[in-house]
Order: sequence, then structure tokens, then C-alpha cells
Amino acid sequence: MADINLKEVTLIIGVVTACYWNSLFCGFVFDDVSAILDNKDLHPSTPLKTLFQNDFWGTPMSEVTGVVGRAELLSSIFFLAAFLSYTKSKGPDNSIVWTPIALTVFLVAVATLCKEQGITVVGICCVYEVFIAQGYTLPLLCTTAGQFLRGKGSIPFSMLQTLIKLIVLMFSTLLLVVIRVQVIQSQLPVFTRFDNPAAVSPTPTRQLTFNYLLPVNAWLLLNPSELCCDWTMGTIPLIESFLDIRNLATFAFFCLLGALGIFSLRYPGDSSKTVLMALCLMVLPFIPASNLFFPVGFVVAERVLYVPSMGFCILVAHGWQKISNKSVLKKLSWMCLSVVILTHALKTLHRNWDWESEYTLFMSALKVNKNNAKLWNNVGHALENEKNFERALKFFLQATHVQPDDIGAHMNVGRTYKNLNRTREAEESYMMAKSLMPQIIPGKKYAARIAPNHLNVYINLANLIRANESRLEEADQLYRQAISMRPDFKQAYISRGELLLKMNKPLKAKEAYLKALELDRNNADLWYNLAIVYIELKEPNEALKNFNRALELNPKHKLALFNSAILMQESGEVKLRPEARKRLLNYVNEEPQDANGYFNLGMLAMDDNKDTEAEIWMKKAIKLQADFRSALFNLALLYSQTAKELKALPILEELLRYYPDHIKGLILKGDILMNQKKDILGAKKCFEKILEMDPSNVQGKHNLCVVYFEEKDLFKAERCLVETLALAPHEEYIQRHLSIVRDKISSSSFIEQPIFPPGKTSVGEGNKIPAENVKEIGSESRPTQMIKTSDNKSQSNKQLAKNTDKEAPHKTTKDIKEIEKKRVAALKRLEEIERILNGE
Repeated sequence: MADINLKEVTLIIGVVTACYWNSLFCGFVFDDVSAILDNKDLHPSTPLKTLFQNDFWGTPMSEVTGVVGRAELLSSIFFLAAFLSYTKSKGPDNSIVWTPIALTVFLVAVATLCKEQGITVVGICCVYEVFIAQGYTLPLLCTTAGQFLRGKGSIPFSMLQTLIKLIVLMFSTLLLVVIRVQVIQSQLPVFTRFDNPAAVSPTPTRQLTFNYLLPVNAWLLLNPSELCCDWTMGTIPLIESFLDIRNLATFAFFCLLGALGIFSLRYPGDSSKTVLMALCLMVLPFIPASNLFFPVGFVVAERVLYVPSMGFCILVAHGWQKISNKSVLKKLSWMCLSVVILTHALKTLHRNWDWESEYTLFMSALKVNKNNAKLWNNVGHALENEKNFERALKFFLQATHVQPDDIGAHMNVGRTYKNLNRTREAEESYMMAKSLMPQIIPGKKYAARIAPNHLNVYINLANLIRANESRLEEADQLYRQAISMRPDFKQAYISRGELLLKMNKPLKAKEAYLKALELDRNNADLWYNLAIVYIELKEPNEALKNFNRALELNPKHKLALFNSAILMQESGEVKLRPEARKRLLNYVNEEPQDANGYFNLGMLAMDDNKDTEAEIWMKKAIKLQADFRSALFNLALLYSQTAKELKALPILEELLRYYPDHIKGLILKGDILMNQKKDILGAKKCFEKILEMDPSNVQGKHNLCVVYFEEKDLFKAERCLVETLALAPHEEYIQRHLSIVRDKISSSSFIEQPIFPPGKTSVGEGNKIPAENVKEIGSESRPTQMIKTSDNKSQSNKQLAKNTDKEAPHKTTKDIKEIEKKRVAALKRLEEIERILNGE
């Protein structure tokens, strides 16, 4: 190995830094999003073993995985390390040094884990061993082998040592291949004609096109002036005839390659050895991506030329050295080298800015190739991510014009129309995409003929039409059709489960989610959705178990934290309150701008009679959401229950400013005005307004009767109480108050006597409003929203009418407390019903 001095290393590092410094200012684009940002394997909670079960993208290697799914740079490092290690395996007198060989086998395995083409370093080691380390040429090797086969000689010791080393290398390679095949379950990757059109073309089109791609890649190495991030679909037109002029390029390429191969294998000397190793580095690592042995998911990919470019650079450097050694051409060769380095450095700097964002990247690709529908789609996606739907639509439509049979392009058009609220056009686009799907062929696996993401057309179309209540069955049929085409289509089960909940079929929804869990038991969202189903089935204990399972998989699952805490709170079990509080605190830590979290912490504090803490949480909720109806009312109620009625009044004014028809707020305000402020007229206006909105409201009617009594209009108070009793004939306290009024009328001397005991209001203690339990999900692919059931509203009037006489001789203190507890719970549920009906 040649010595490398510090100056050379410093020069290389300086040139590389100068060329690539501006790339540090670029964002994550293209494959970075899937491979890094959205890759669950990079989450701290993901077990280490999954790194060996999933590919570079975080997808299980047993699913539709391509040969391009590893990092070229990382693989190249271990590729070179394995080769350098192998060069040290030859000891004195041609003996075998086994430590470098063992290290080589390990590094080959690591390089292969990074990218499948890493295994080709074994072939390079074999060529190095035979033609470099042992010094054989092809004629000498053939002569030696021929003599041995004719019995005229024995195998030389050096060749025997070489065979042993090669057998070890080949056996380890075979073992790696077997492991790889076991991981992918003996299935080759599945690609569509959109990924690689030549792969599904007939003979001789397939062969002519694949062979033409070899000189195309060689030209990219020689002249990397027009680079493109994606070469799939219609980037390179198919060669359908022997008369196509592009076949001349294929012929010339193979002639040049053959000439270099003959020179390197036939003649001894350092020059031929250099050319041989350069050719090996160019050819062998490229074979897995060449389409010659099995199809790959692209037409051309610049990334697979990274290792071959090493061999190309060696070839160029060797040729330049030959020229520069001639005194006549020495100055010219240095000038040419300087121009090449300068122009390529400037080109690199300029190219780096293309990777600044997805929009700049794909727009630069369109300058090179306008016949690739995928590029038009990707520009549309970049604009879509910026919420620029109008411009995105233009690019998606252009993609359908470039390739009318591109299912994904029509799906993109449909989704964009949906985002623009143009549902009719969206449905038409989805229907067009659906019509392009291959028909089911009996006995043939459907998934083998279509990309799984294209099946999303059924999901998207169903999600669109299920907004129409009359088309729910039609949407369900689409989900079932997608499942019949691909039984392991997890998203179809998830979406169908959401629909079945909407159709009030929780048992079938449960079946759908259980099936999805069979496919992915480590999906926290699925366990969360199943918990929602159990809530619909009125099985809160099972729901809580599933919430807990979701939190085991994802301790920061915000919806599971919030809704499980509410479930614990509503269970009424005191022992669950600390855990509910802990989860709500975690929730507000994750969602500090969501007022609902602070509000529910306030409700828990009120349940535990921690009035100061409850006040703090309620104020935080109101600070984040000034019109938070439940927080405003309960804070006012808290003040009224803690002898701070005058502090409750401004809160009630704010509540009624936002919600002037809030009946409970009007009742509480009226009671405070009448009992604390002695503002009979103000209280009267509150109760009259209640009756304007709801003439049959017993509590508002009764309290208005009390106002008449306070105004000493006994006859009007009597008529009012008679009317109230007709609305609630079984309420004993109304009958008793009516008797008091009639006694006063019949009495010769009228003595003012309040109907309500001093300091008591008619709203009732503990009349709290529970948290808003419905959490909205913005994306269709996220978990379903929390759907809460409510009690029958027919009993609400009875719960609103408060019996103000707390002295009941025929009941024990324990009975009274139990009744009060039930009454408080009923009032909570009533307010929840009201909030749900009002759409809060």
C-alpha cells in the first residue's frame, strides 16, 4: 500500500470541505423524510433488534423491499475496510494470516447490512488474491490448470493456499446470501412498470434497454453534467428495435470494456494490475443494480455509482499519470487536471443548492427530464406540504398528462381537489385511478402485480364518500374490496374500523381493529382505537386496559394519556385519581397549549376539594382559551361554593358574553344577584331570559317564582308556583313552597320569610361540568376520535330542579350523602350531554 503523507490528507479534506460546505444549509429532502424523519427505527423506544429485521426505511424486510434500501456511503466505508483488511491476509512464504480474513468476513457482513451491494467486495477480494497477490495472468492460470487436469503436474502450494482462502470467502458469502433470503422469505422485491418500465417489457425490448443502461451509467461517470434525483418511469425511452441508433452506444461500450478486460487479464505488469482493479471496482459493485440478473426498482440511480466511481477515478488517475510522465504533455496534463477539478468543484457547489428543499430538488430534475411523471408529482407534493394547493394541482395534472395511466398521479389530483373542497372533481379523479387498477386474475397473487400504495385509492375514495351519510355502505364496500385484494392491508382495517364506529357497529369495528392488531401488535394507535371501541361497547375496564397498552408502546401518546385520564376520572374510583392526575400532567407537558388538559386537572382538584389548585388550573385553561365555556362556568361555580360569590360575577359575565343562552350560567348569576347582591331586578332578568329560551325549565321557573315572592307579589308567586308544579308534579319542594305562599296569603299579617335558606343557591353544590372528552384528529391516517356516550336526556329536568330543603328527617346522613353524590354525578353527565349536543 502506498504511503499517504499529512499534506495529501490535508489537501483532500480541504477540497472536500470547500465543495460541500454549503450542503450544511440544506434541509431533509426526498428519501431523507422516509429514511430519517419518519423512520420509527430511529426512535429511542424502538428495540435494537428491529434494526436487523427492518430495512433502511424502517420497513420489515419480509414486505415489497428494494435492493436500493441501504446507505451507499456507510456501505462503502465497510466495503473498503473489508478489502484493506483482506490485503493483509498474506503472510511470509505465502502463508495464511487468519485474523484479517475473519475481520474481512465480519466487515463484509456489516457492509451488506448497510447496502446489499456490499457483498460484492468478496468478488474483488478474489480477483485481488488471484491476479494481484499471487501474480497470475489469465494465460498462466489457464496453463497451470490445464497441466493439473492432464495429470502432468501437481497444484502449487501457493495456489492451494489461494484456494483455501477463496473457499472460506465464498462459503461466508453463501451464508450471508442464505440469511438474506430467509429474511425476505425467499421472495424477490416487487416493482411495477412505473418504477422500471423495461422490467415488464417483452423480449427483445427488455434486453436491449437494460444493456443500453450500462453506457448511460458510464456516461454519467464520465460527464456528470445533467444529474437527476429520479430516473424512473419514462425518463429513458425503451429501445424497441435493433435499428434504434442508441444500440451503437451499447456496442461501443462493450467493445471498450472488452479491450480493457483483455489488457488487464492477459498482460503482466503494474499497469495491467491497476486497470484490472479499477475495472473490478467499477463492474462488480454495479452488478446488483444492473437489472441483468433480477429487476430493480429504478431505471438509473446515481447513488449506485458511488463505489463504481472509485474504480473510475483510479482509471482516470492511472491514465493521467501515463500522460503526465511524457515530458511533451506534462504541462498540458496538469492544466487539464486543474480545469477538471475546478469545473467539477464549481458544479458540486451549484448542485448542492439543488438539495436545499424538496421543491428546489425536483424543479432541478424537471430541467433535465420533463417526461418523468414522478418528478411532476414530487413538485406537487412539495407545494402541497406548503399548503399551496392551487399550484400543486397544476403539477399533479401535468403528471397525468405526461403519463395518463399513472395511478398515483390521479390519486394526487383527487386528494388536492378534496383539499380545495371540490369533492365532485375529487371523486372523479379517484374513480379514474380506480379504473386503472389491474383486474384480479384467479389464482394469481394480486399484490405481486401492483404497488401497495396504489391500493390507497380505495381508502381515499371511501374516506371521501363516507362524509355523505347515505353512502356509508358504499364506503364500507370499498374498504372490503381493498382487503380482499390484499388481506394484510393494515390501513384498510383501520379505516374500516372508524367507519363501522360511525355506522354504530362497534362489534364489527372491534373485529376490524383486532385483525389490524394481528398484522401490527406494536402500533400504539391501534390499541388506542380499540379502546375507543370498548368505550362504545360500554366496557370501560377493557377500554382502560387498551389505553394502558397503547401507553406501554408509546408513553407519550397524547390521546391515550388524555382519554385514559378522563376515563379514570369518570370511574369515580378515588384510587385512580393520582394516576389520572399524573397522566394529565404528562399530557399538558406534551400539549402545553391545549386548554382541555388544564381544565381536567382543575376538575380533578375540585373532586379532591383542592379549591386553590382547582382555581389555578381553571385560570390557566381560560388564559389559553378565553371562551372556554366549561372552564368559565366551573370557575364561577367554584367561587360560589367557597363563599367568593362576588368574584364569580365577572366570570359569569364573561361566560354569558360568549354564550348568552347558557342556562346554568344565568341561574347561577341570578342566584348570586338575589342572595348576595340583593339585586332582585337583575335576578329577575336572568330567570326571565331562561324562560324565553326554555319555557319548561323547572329551575328557572321556580326561581322566578321566588323573585315574585321577594317582590311581595304573593298572588303572582302563587300562580307561578302552580304552573311550576304542573311541569314537575312530583317535586316535593315546589309543593312545600306553594303551601308557604298560600299560608302567607291567608294570613292576616304578612311577615317576610325567605323561601331559600340563607347563603344557599339554587344551582346546587357540586354542579360541575366534566371535561370535553372529544379530541379531534386532523389526518385520516391518525387514530379515531374519542366518542363518548351520554345518559338519556329525559331525566335532565328532574336533575336540574334542586330540592333546597336539606333537612329530611326520614333519611340518615349516609343516605343524604349518597343521594347528593348521585345527584352531582347526574348533573355532571347532564352538562356533558349539553356540551356534546352544542358541538363543543
